[in-house]
Amino acid sequence: MMVTVVDVALLVLLAATALTIVRLRNLFAATMLMGIYSLLSAGLFVTMDAMDVAFTEAAVGAGVSTVLMLGTLALVGSKERRPTARRQVLPLFVTVVTGAILIYGSLDMPPFGDPTNPVHQHVAPYYLDSYEDTHIPNVVTTVLGSYRGFDTMGETAVVFTALVGVLLLLGSWGGRGRAAEGGPGSHPGIQDPKRSDGNERRGPRHG
Repeated sequence: MMVTVVDVALLVLLAATALTIVRLRNLFAATMLMGIYSLLSAGLFVTMDAMDVAFTEAAVGAGVSTVLMLGTLALVGSKERRPTARRQVLPLFVTVVTGAILIYGSLDMPPFGDPTNPVHQHVAPYYLDSYEDTHIPNVVTTVLGSYRGFDTMGETAVVFTALVGVLLLLGSWGGRGRAAEGGPGSHPGIQDPKRSDGNERRGPRHG
C-alpha cells in the first residue's frame, strides 16, 4: 500500500512539473525544473527496484544534462519569445498524435510485475546464470558491462560529445567577449586607427 501511495505521489509531482515547464517562458527556471523532473523520475525508478536506471537518470538527467543546458543558456539567453497561436497548432497536433500512438502501443504490454511475463521466463534466468560466460558476480554489472556493453559505450560517447560541444561553444563565446571588451587593440591582427607605428596620428600642421 505504501509503495502505491509513493508511486501516485511521484506521478502527480511529475505531471505538475511537466505542466509548469510547458507554461514557463524563463528558460533558466525551465532548466532547473527539468533537473527536478529527472530527480523525480529517478525516485520512481527506485520504487520499481531499478537502481541502475535510477543512478543513470540522476547522474545524466539531473546532473550532466542540466549543466549542458545551463552552458547553452549562457550563449542564447534565458528568455523565450512567445510564439503566435498559428505556430502552436502543429506542435500540439504532433504531441497529441505521438502520445496516442505510445499509449496504444503500451496496451499490448504484459502486466507490470507479473511473474509469468515472457521476460521472466526466458531472459532473466539466462542473465542470472551467466557467471560462466562473463565471470562477473554482479548481475547488473554483467548486463551493463557485457551484454549491453556497446549500448553503454554509445550512451557515454553521446554525453561526452555533448559536453565537448558545449565547452567549445563557451570557449568561442568567451574569446569573442574578451575581444569585444578589449577594443580594437586587444586582437593582435587589429590595430588602433588612432595610432601608427607607436605614434599617435596627428592632423596636418598649419603655418
